[in-house]
Amino acid sequence: MTRSTGLPRIDRTGLLSVATAVPPHLLTQVDAARIARTLFAARYPDFDRLEKVFATTGIQTRHLIRPVDWYLEQRGWGERTEGYLDGACDLFVDAARRALDAAGCQACEVDTVITISSTGIATPSIEARVHGRMGFRPDVQRVPVFGLGCAGGVQGLALADRLARAAAGSTVLLVAVEVCSAAFRLDTLTKANIVATALFGDGAAAAVLRSGAVGLASIEGAGEHLWADTLGIMGWSVDEVGLGVIFDREIPPFARDNVGPAIDEILRRIGVERSAVGRFVCHPGGAKVVQALEATLDLGQGTLDHERAVLAAHGNMSAPTVLFVMDRVLKAGMPGRAVMTALGPGFSCGCVSLERAA
Repeated sequence: MTRSTGLPRIDRTGLLSVATAVPPHLLTQVDAARIARTLFAARYPDFDRLEKVFATTGIQTRHLIRPVDWYLEQRGWGERTEGYLDGACDLFVDAARRALDAAGCQACEVDTVITISSTGIATPSIEARVHGRMGFRPDVQRVPVFGLGCAGGVQGLALADRLARAAAGSTVLLVAVEVCSAAFRLDTLTKANIVATALFGDGAAAAVLRSGAVGLASIEGAGEHLWADTLGIMGWSVDEVGLGVIFDREIPPFARDNVGPAIDEILRRIGVERSAVGRFVCHPGGAKVVQALEATLDLGQGTLDHERAVLAAHGNMSAPTVLFVMDRVLKAGMPGRAVMTALGPGFSCGCVSLERAA
């Protein structure tokens, strides 16, 4: 039985479109493993054991903002930031234009722009830097958000819903853009860094939302769960060279043991029973994380097929990745209700429940 205490359809936010974009430089996982061996094997004694992660991630290809050779030299903050800004601006424009076109919307009709990004520092923020290229109005409301990491796609959608509902008929453009490759490090000989070189890629995804619209689906509600004393599980460290990945090996078992009950509680607050969910749309952080999510959500092994397909083609792009999955689910035919979920720094879990348009 479905129990919904959320907003009536007429007061909800409609999801009008989802679109994705990737940068031009393709890296195969075979080449990534070969390059990593060249860079790390002689300097990291445990590399032979770690090397298998390149074959077990479920990743076949990734996309980068720079040619591979650019990453084979030491880079400081300045060069990393330049790469981030160039790549993020181009990806923003590409994804945003695709989403606006799919929604039948002009940039000048957008009332609020939300930019989700945690892989670089931009002041002025990304949406300000592309303001002229996009054709946004001078009075467009800008909301740049930093620090949500892999949870940014889901939490950004929840924020877009709240801001859209703040004004009747308001149109919100959400863009999640990450240049994970700007944080690749040659100088950091740790297991977390080597695993990161096997997992992360660059990409962007955008969505257009409008309060009171029908769209592809309507947002029923959203929620977040933050676990206490888990700051060391995922995030960034900062030093004189750049950002350094914090990536704990306990993420998959933690997810398996804790995420299911947290999502049940979020759904309870929204007013949706888990049995009423036709499809969970999950952020695929890695092959083991996907398996852990299937276990904690009592899904059959292999159920999260779109998640595995996105991971194989693009790797973990942080915040945009779950929107890549949502794009595939929508194109394949969304069930009556879908719940998007992603894990991120904090350590946290975010959820957004969507009901398919009639």
